[in-house]
Amino acid sequence: MDALLIALLGCLMGEIGDKGQLLALALATRFRRDGAVIAGIAAAAIANAAIGAAAGAFLAPMLGSDARLLFLALALIFLAIAMIWPVKQPDPLANWRLGPFFTTALGLFILGFGDGAQFLILGIATRTADPLLAATGGAIGIVAATVPVVLLREQLFRALPLRAIRVGGGVLMLLVGLVVTVAALHLG
Repeated sequence: MDALLIALLGCLMGEIGDKGQLLALALATRFRRDGAVIAGIAAAAIANAAIGAAAGAFLAPMLGSDARLLFLALALIFLAIAMIWPVKQPDPLANWRLGPFFTTALGLFILGFGDGAQFLILGIATRTADPLLAATGGAIGIVAATVPVVLLREQLFRALPLRAIRVGGGVLMLLVGLVVTVAALHLG
């Protein structure tokens, strides 16, 4: 259950104000077909989470307990840096003529491949040896962060202090990552 909750909360926090939300907003505004865009978001989140969890399941048996913990610490630190770093507007995929579902699914899949959330899922799956719960929690967190943008559009960005949330969350993730690093290296 730890894998599910940590992945859910970490991915939810990591996706707030990130490129995925900005791309989802652009696509929802362009297509005006919320159901298809939301289905594309879910498909991309599930695919990216599954890849991260599968990679974690593959790596876990090759690493010792301390190495798995250090891998999780690196994933947390990587996500923290990504959250603190300023977000640039992604390509709105205006030339893609695949329809709302496929444009959203492929666009967000490509954007999320190797992103902080996917790496966090990989780190959690490696550490906990529970890739299914890590993937499930991560996908739910990504969807929970992105779907409100489709439903509320610009109102969400006006209502939330996104930069403060990202920097505050990034600092929190960095602190957690450093604590986990100290534990993995037996420095404490």
